[in-house]
Amino acid sequence: MSNEAGDDSFELYDLRVEAVMPEGGGKVYCGAKPGDHFELRGEMLYLPPGQGFSIYSIAAVLPLLAAKQRPSHPNDWMTSDADVACPDPNCASRLRITRLGRRRFSHAATTAVPLPNDADGSATGG
Repeated sequence: MSNEAGDDSFELYDLRVEAVMPEGGGKVYCGAKPGDHFELRGEMLYLPPGQGFSIYSIAAVLPLLAAKQRPSHPNDWMTSDADVACPDPNCASRLRITRLGRRRFSHAATTAVPLPNDADGSATGG
């Protein structure tokens, strides 16, 4: 990522959230099938044509997605941990969050709030 004056860009990871079924069985109550997934690119969520995804499963991973989109320290659990339990305690499925490639965004294209400036007029990372 560049920190040059006038460059308001930043990068986020694209994410894939996939339903993972338990080996050896276990009842699945959320309606997920192996391979069901959605992708998050920036703020946009994409499902394959004709495939649904439980809103309760999405709600379980939603609070983690913004953090998983951002680069994190190698020792941070957000870097290593990828599986989230289905919100139904009786359902054996898991939701796996995988970081895909990075995508570049412009601050000015994503918000009306300007970047703060320091005393010399350059943007700060505050």
